[in-house]
Amino acid sequence: MPQIVLTGTSGKLGGAVLQAISEFNLVPPNELVISTSSDPNDAKWDFLKERGVTVRYASYEDQASMEKAFAGCDKLLLVSSPQITMDFDNPAYGSGREKHHIAAVHAARAAGISHIYYTSLGFTNRSKAGVMKAHNRTEEFLTMLSDTQWTVIREGLYNESWPLYFGHYDPSSDTRRDVVVAGDGYISFAAIADLGLATAMILVDTSTRWCGMTPTLATTEATALRQIARTVSEVKRYPVNVRVVTRPQYERYYIKERGMDEAFIKWWATTYDAVREGECAHRSPASKVLENLLAERGRTPIPIDQTIREMLS
Repeated sequence: MPQIVLTGTSGKLGGAVLQAISEFNLVPPNELVISTSSDPNDAKWDFLKERGVTVRYASYEDQASMEKAFAGCDKLLLVSSPQITMDFDNPAYGSGREKHHIAAVHAARAAGISHIYYTSLGFTNRSKAGVMKAHNRTEEFLTMLSDTQWTVIREGLYNESWPLYFGHYDPSSDTRRDVVVAGDGYISFAAIADLGLATAMILVDTSTRWCGMTPTLATTEATALRQIARTVSEVKRYPVNVRVVTRPQYERYYIKERGMDEAFIKWWATTYDAVREGECAHRSPASKVLENLLAERGRTPIPIDQTIREMLS
């Protein structure tokens, strides 16, 4: 009988969670429900159905569809909405991506879900980063629930996303020697595969260990952008430097000189305020949640340096 609903399995994190559950046999396939906004009858789902996984349609824009998809299950992994444009231009409360998340929470409660696991991001409470605003709002909403258990999993910034923080760098074709950023600081990255396994382990844990908790899954080996520049230089075999400028200068450069979307750049620029303030550095011994969970499966975190070199090659 289905027990766990997974959302976002067509994406990077949700897909990694599903992969980890399968690879490590964390739960029987017949206890899983995949909630998807695509056609559940599409052939791409056949390999899962053949193993006993249930696939149901649900859309963040249709609460009734979510209630139907979540019905009969006990746990929900709520992967954050990918519709980042909802967060542009500083939306009012309830208009950003939290609109999708809150609708999903309401649907889960109506469907009888007893425990919601929400995938947040590895920044802090009341973060300065625009990318974290919808997450902070969703976290606050979950903490107000009295009839449903919750766990907020703050996922470390993906190893694989380093180009985004490193001045929207293109690993395959970028030839810049000066990479413009609006601030530097230390970031505790984590590989998507590692996050998928650790998140899956939290999700299937039958104890009350994670109830009402907000663990951050990130490595304790924090890396600055200038260190990334050194690795890029080594692989490229010519100097690549970080050039720190003010936020207005950063916005002007990427909007006017590189032709990037204005709303996106102004939203993303605030990320550097958070990085500079140390929001993304999780180096204390108490931050070893990711390392400890992976160790239970005989793994160590994939270093950011390894990911950078692989992506550049």
